[in-house]
Amino acid sequence: MYCPFCREKDSRVLESRLSEENSSIRRRRECESCQKRFTTYERIESIQLLVIKNHGGREPYSREKLMTGIVTACRKTTVSAQQIAEMLDGLELELQILGKREIQSSQMGQLVLSRLRLLNEVAYVRFASVYRQFQSVEDFIGELNKIADERSLSPTID
Repeated sequence: MYCPFCREKDSRVLESRLSEENSSIRRRRECESCQKRFTTYERIESIQLLVIKNHGGREPYSREKLMTGIVTACRKTTVSAQQIAEMLDGLELELQILGKREIQSSQMGQLVLSRLRLLNEVAYVRFASVYRQFQSVEDFIGELNKIADERSLSPTID
């Protein structure tokens, strides 16, 4: 493992722990040369998943591309980078369990939305606005009304 700061090859592991979904191992490392610390993640390499786009084209699943969309939706909210990484780990684990080689982008979007809804409502609405291609203020109001209606129907815990 190369140090991201000085590119030295030798580093030592200070701490290892499983992610919340038990789908990856988080390792805290320290460079033997410059003594700076960094984090690495070890994941099982799975079969290449293809995402079927709305226009019918196919492209390889990209964790980075999906993370960029989620990070953008979560910007200036209370959602941490760790929570986003754990959400992606859980999503990827679910996709692995499904065992499919291809997934519709619409199904992928729904999986993300269901997780974001539990994590942060503002991030959920932001992601939904791009994913569902909101065209007007009425689209936003409709989505917000759905959230408010569901809130009023769900029992509160005191």
